[in-house]
Amino acid sequence: MSEKMSAAILDRLMADIAEKAQSDPSESYTASLIAAAPDKPLRKLSEEVTEALIEAMRGDSAALARESADILYHLLVVWQAAGVKADDVWQILAERRGVSGLVEKANRTGQ
Repeated sequence: MSEKMSAAILDRLMADIAEKAQSDPSESYTASLIAAAPDKPLRKLSEEVTEALIEAMRGDSAALARESADILYHLLVVWQAAGVKADDVWQILAERRGVSGLVEKANRTGQ
């Protein structure tokens, strides 16, 4: 899958989440998470990260892929609830591209 297709999938998911955020929480899982923000979406994100770590340690790549999809979904829900725009995150990633991870981390931490 190309970089453009991957970004398009995430952008489409972000748009779906924004739309569902306006739904009745009793009829939409996404709306129910956002209605209970920040606690509920943060707990769910943490839960999915833990499940992904477990699958990675087990070496189950199919299960890890499923849990990774869950992480992305819940992360985007957290962004929606917090008012974070995907384009702002993409811009930060674009600025970091081609910069050594060690240099980038030192720049952020002042080391």
